Amino acid sequence: MMTTATPPSPAAETSPKRHMDIRIETRSRTGDEPATRPAPVIQMEDVSCWYGDFRAIRDISLDIRTNAITALIGPSGCGKSTLLRAINRMNDLVPGARLTGKVLYHGEDLYGPRVDAVEVRRRIGMVFQKPNPFPKSIYDNVAFGPRVNGVRGDMDELVESSLRRAALWDEVKDKLKQSGMALSGGQQQRLCIARAIAVEPDVILMDEPCSALDPRATLQIEELMIELKENYTIIIVTHNMQQAARASEETVFLTMGEERAGFMVEKGPTSEIFTNPKNQLTEDYVSGRFG
Repeated sequence: MMTTATPPSPAAETSPKRHMDIRIETRSRTGDEPATRPAPVIQMEDVSCWYGDFRAIRDISLDIRTNAITALIGPSGCGKSTLLRAINRMNDLVPGARLTGKVLYHGEDLYGPRVDAVEVRRRIGMVFQKPNPFPKSIYDNVAFGPRVNGVRGDMDELVESSLRRAALWDEVKDKLKQSGMALSGGQQQRLCIARAIAVEPDVILMDEPCSALDPRATLQIEELMIELKENYTIIIVTHNMQQAARASEETVFLTMGEERAGFMVEKGPTSEIFTNPKNQLTEDYVSGRFG
């Protein structure tokens, strides 16, 4: 359980880039009483993202509620994935990408000069559109992150716990040394979720995690998400309106302006967005009249 920020190493204390002074109290992974936490977990203030001269999203301000599933919906090209990747600084890896505004995590500016992007990505994990298990055994896929982060302790217990939380343990417990690449698509995606969970993140980002899966595997992932929200904050990009309606509690609708930059039209409880949206653009999109 991550109850406070990880103490910086001696090297971190002398390097301005390896520091993240955030103290967090979280719900116990073992079902203890939930602790008091500041809300929201993520705050965006006038965020714009650029790729070179092209502005992909503009002036987005929103709060992400703790221990809830928030869906990002909108037409293709409106910047949903860019917005998602801005939360854990994945856009930093794209040449020419830059961000203006602020992204706050428990009140800490994630783009501040003393914040380590690698530590950001440990606390804010990500599951991608297509399952991407490493060409390693099932066991080593899950153990990879903890080993890289220098986790000491019972690795067998950590691997089992992560696979159980990803609802995969019963299916793979007798073949942990087999390649993760040999699993079905849905199993591979749950393995990737287990891999993300193993480093004890606080937030899990999911970029269309079911787009490559069949309906049965999709339902399994949705059910897993609903279970995981007890201990994690989940933000999901989806083009599937039914999935957003089924699985999320909050929905953010984005669309594009004349300059092709994505902007936020509306955010609210999912039930309201789908049944009584405040903006006509939202109503047109969720009813299928455009997009």
